[in-house]
Amino acid sequence: MTTEEKITFDWGDTRVEVSGFQPVLPKAPDGDDRQKVIAAARTNRLAALPEDAWHAVARGAVTPEAVAVQLQSQAGEAGLLMAEHVDGATLRSLHSRVWLTELFPGIQPRTGQEAMEIPDPKVMGVVRDGRPEALLTYEYQDHDHLRNHLWQTIEGTLRLNSYAPSVLARRVTRAVIAHPVELRFEDGSDPVYALVVRDGITRVASAWNVLAGPRAEPDEVADLAADVLLAGAEGARTEAGKTRSQHMGQAREAQRRKLREEFERGCAPGQRPSDRAIQIGQTYVLPAQIAVGVEPYPDNKLDDADLFDDALRSILASVHVEFKEWTPAAQNVEVATRALNRLVQIPPDGVDADDLRHVYGLAVGRIGTADFPKVFKNGDIPGTALWRAVYLVNILTRPDLFEALKNYAKEIKGERRMATKGFAGLLGPLVDRPWRTAKQDVTKQARNAWTNGGVLCDDVVKADWDPVPTDDFTTLVEPARKGDENARLTLAVGGGVALIADKLLTRNVGSAVGAPRENGGVPFRADVHTTVGNLARRDNELGLWTLALTAQRFLDTGLPRNAATRRPLIKRTGPAPDADSYVHHKVDLAAPDRVFRDEAGEPVLLTQWDVVWASDEPKARKETAKRHTQYGGLLAGPPAPGDGQAASGAAEDERAEDASTGPAPRKQSAAQRSATERRRLGELLEQARDSIDALLALAPQVGTWPPLLGRAEEWGKLHSSASHVQAALWNHRPPEADRDTDGEEEPEDGPEAHDEEEPEDGPEAHDEDGDEAAAEDGE
Repeated sequence: MTTEEKITFDWGDTRVEVSGFQPVLPKAPDGDDRQKVIAAARTNRLAALPEDAWHAVARGAVTPEAVAVQLQSQAGEAGLLMAEHVDGATLRSLHSRVWLTELFPGIQPRTGQEAMEIPDPKVMGVVRDGRPEALLTYEYQDHDHLRNHLWQTIEGTLRLNSYAPSVLARRVTRAVIAHPVELRFEDGSDPVYALVVRDGITRVASAWNVLAGPRAEPDEVADLAADVLLAGAEGARTEAGKTRSQHMGQAREAQRRKLREEFERGCAPGQRPSDRAIQIGQTYVLPAQIAVGVEPYPDNKLDDADLFDDALRSILASVHVEFKEWTPAAQNVEVATRALNRLVQIPPDGVDADDLRHVYGLAVGRIGTADFPKVFKNGDIPGTALWRAVYLVNILTRPDLFEALKNYAKEIKGERRMATKGFAGLLGPLVDRPWRTAKQDVTKQARNAWTNGGVLCDDVVKADWDPVPTDDFTTLVEPARKGDENARLTLAVGGGVALIADKLLTRNVGSAVGAPRENGGVPFRADVHTTVGNLARRDNELGLWTLALTAQRFLDTGLPRNAATRRPLIKRTGPAPDADSYVHHKVDLAAPDRVFRDEAGEPVLLTQWDVVWASDEPKARKETAKRHTQYGGLLAGPPAPGDGQAASGAAEDERAEDASTGPAPRKQSAAQRSATERRRLGELLEQARDSIDALLALAPQVGTWPPLLGRAEEWGKLHSSASHVQAALWNHRPPEADRDTDGEEEPEDGPEAHDEEEPEDGPEAHDEDGDEAAAEDGE
C-alpha cells in the first residue's frame, strides 16, 4: 500500500485516522556509524561528555552519522549545535531521531510537590577537569528502586493524561528534551549510562501506551516499558570486556529486533497493515533534542556542579510557561529550590556557605529528618518532622536571608514584588515533605493555607529569634507568657504548622464563615498568618495552649480524627478506638490537663472554629452575637464531639505469595499492587452485575416467594456491602470527576447518598502533564 491511502484504527471507542504511516522501519546502524559519533565528540570543545555518555547518545540515535556531522561542524560559535542562552550559561544541544526503547523517563520539577511512594533518586551534577558537563548522576538504592521509580513515572503520567490516539494518528511530532545520565546504585551494582527525557514524558508514555494496545491499563503499559528499558539489568554478570551499559543496550536492541520482525510480518505487500504493525510503526522512533554541552558565563555565580541542571530547568520552566503551566505548588517548589540554590552560591555577608548547603539539603530532602540535628550540631533538637519544619521556617525567614531569598525568587519568577504571603506559598511544599503521603487527603487545603500566609505572622518574619528545642511544647507556654520571644515564636511556628497540616486551620472561604462548628465553620474570616499571630500573642493564654498542645500531639504518620476528611456511609462496628489514638482536643484553661470535657466527662475534639475563636475571643463573641441577632439564633448549637471519625491503618495483603518458596519475588511498590487490586475490583463488580442481571431474569420464574434477594437479613447484608463499596468509590473518586463543580465555595450539601464532607476549597482538579505543547501537536 502507499502512504497516501487512509488507514483507520479503532482505539477503544475512538475511530482514529492514521496518517504518515511508513511500511518500512529505519535500519539499525552498525558499530562503525556509532564510532563516528565518539570520534567527532573527541574533537568538539563545546560538547564535553565522558565516552560512556557519548556511547549512550550513539546508541539512542537512529542515524549516528547525522549526529557526527553536527558535532564536526563547529567553527567557534558557528555550527550545527543549537545554542540556548539562559541565566549563567549557554546550553548546547543536537537534534536526532531516537529509538523509543532508548529513552528513560527522567525527573520533572513538577513532581517535587507530589506525595510519591517511591522516592526520587539523588541527583548530582558532574564536573570534570574543572569544567561542568551536560550530564547528571541519578543515584538509586538498587535496581528495584530504579524499576519501581520508572514504573511509577509511566503509570502516574498515564493516569493523569494520555495522548495515545494522537500519537497513533500522527506519531510524536514535537521533539522531547533529553540528556545523558549516569545511573548509579548504592548497593554497589555497576553504573549504567542512558538517555533520560526531561520534557516530553507524557509523549513518551503515550507512545508506550500505543505500543501496548488500546485495552492496556496504565499499570500494564508501565510493566511493558520497564521490561523493555531494563532488559538485561537483572541477568548474570556481563561478558568480559563489556560494561553493564553495553550489556543492557544489546538487550534493548534485541527487543527492537523482535518488534521489527512483528512489524514485517504485519506489512504484507498490497494489504492493509495489521493493527500491531501500525502500533509499532507509529512509535518505533521519535524526535529528540539532546543536550550535550554547557558553557558557563564568566560572571556566573553558581557552583559548576549545579550549572547544567539549573540551565536545563530554566529552559523547561520557559516551555511550561509558554505552553501549559505547572500547578501552583509545582511552581513554588521549583522557584523555592532554585532561589535557595542561588543563595547558597552567593551567601549574604556574615552567613556561612556550608551552613546554607545544609539548609538546602534539608529543604530538598537530601538530609533526613532524623539526621538534621547532627548537621546543626545541636543534640537537644528532637529529630522529628515538626522540628524540621520549625528550624526550616526559622532559618529561611531570618532577616539576613529573608529579603535575599525573596529577591532571587522574584528574579526567577520575573516579578517586581513578592509579598510575605507569596513567600509563604513557596515554603508550604518544602515544609510538608515528610508527611505528604500520610496527610495527602488534606494537602490541597494545607497549601492553600500557606499561600494565605501560613505561619509567617509579622513577629516570625521581623524578629530575630532562635527556636527553643524541647521534647514538650507545653513547657514553652509560661516562658512565652513572661516575655520569652524565642519560646513564643517557637510555639507560633510549631503549633501553626501542626494546625495547618492537620486541617485545623485553613484559608477561610465562602460558607466556612458562620457555618456550624462541627462542619468546619469559623466564627469570623481571617488570614491564616493573622490567626497564627493572634494565637501566639503574649497575653493570649488560650491561644498559646492551643498551639502548644497541638504541636505536642502532632504526628507525621497520618491524620488525626479531627481532620474528618471523609465520613463513611456505613460505620463498621468494632472495638472502641484506643484512648491514645491520634486526636487534638479543645483547650480548657481551668482543667488540670487543659482538656475541655463535655457534661459526660468526654474530651471534646478540637475544631477549626475553636482555633479561630481562641485567636481572638472578643471578636469571635461579637461576630457570633451579631449573627444570632441577624438570623434569629439559627446558628450552630453548643460544641459537640465531631463525627465521622475515620479509622486509619492498612490491610494485610492476604493474597501475597509466600516469599520462602520458589524464586524470590521482585519487590513491588504499593502502587503496582494497587493497580492489580483495581483490576480485580473491576472484575468482581462485573461479576456482581452479572449476578444481579441473572437474578432479575429469574424473577418471573421465582414468583413472589422466596424474595428475589432473600429475607430482610440477607438483603440487609447485601445492601450494606453494596452501599459501602459505593461510598468508598465516591469518596475516593479522582479529582477530575469534580471539575464541573470545582471552586472555592463549598456546596451547602454534598452528595446526599454518599454523605461525604467536601474540603472547603473544593475538589482539586489535576492539570495534565505540563510538559506538552499546544493542542495542535496532539501530543
